[in-house]
Amino acid sequence: QVQLVESGGRLVQAGGSLRLSCAASGLTFGNRAMGWFRQAPGKEREFVGAVGAITWSTTITDYADSVKGRFTISRDNAKNTVYLQMNSLKPEDTATYYCAASRNRGAIKNMVVDYWGKGTLVTVSA
Repeated sequence: QVQLVESGGRLVQAGGSLRLSCAASGLTFGNRAMGWFRQAPGKEREFVGAVGAITWSTTITDYADSVKGRFTISRDNAKNTVYLQMNSLKPEDTATYYCAASRNRGAIKNMVVDYWGKGTLVTVSA
């Protein structure tokens, strides 16, 4: 039974910080890239960032231009968990954030997603 369970979403003021977590179970974890996507009301789901499978002790990440310098993706393979640290939050960051398990190892924007989480809502007030 594959599960991706997001947590940490809540109401936060602009300029604040928030950390989202995604706990994975029922699937291989360490050998695949993991990603975060988000969807605001009336808009399409968009890529936020991804972290690749660790190879040769190196972690490779990729981010959307809109979040570079503010968001950080990390993973803890021992806990089968991926995180999204969000700093300097803006009202336009308001969206439902989804965790995604890639079919492949590389952290790329157009990743093929094997599994999706159900999402966690982040609301940023002005």
